[in-house]
Amino acid sequence: MAAGGFIRLPGGKVVVALRLPHPSCTDYPVRVVVHALNRQRALTRLSNLGFRGCRLSGNAEPPTPDEVTAVLHHPDGLIWRECGAATAELWHPISSLDRVAAG
Repeated sequence: MAAGGFIRLPGGKVVVALRLPHPSCTDYPVRVVVHALNRQRALTRLSNLGFRGCRLSGNAEPPTPDEVTAVLHHPDGLIWRECGAATAELWHPISSLDRVAAG
């Protein structure tokens, strides 16, 4: 089960943030932030990208204001960065996740 959380925006949409293992290497955790109509759609988007079996139960690690701002300004509404990354590391589009060398 993934650690994460969500917030509901004033317009009714949600931002979901999860800490997940890299799709090709379970020893490489990433923080993924998704902007969607509801929580289930956010999880479906992640499942379609290879993050199989991710669930959100609880709200232990909701998205930070930085994460919300970053995902709202990204055209895809789906971004990631390495867990525990320095605050100077920029957010990456989800399309670049498969090109990252795990390890």
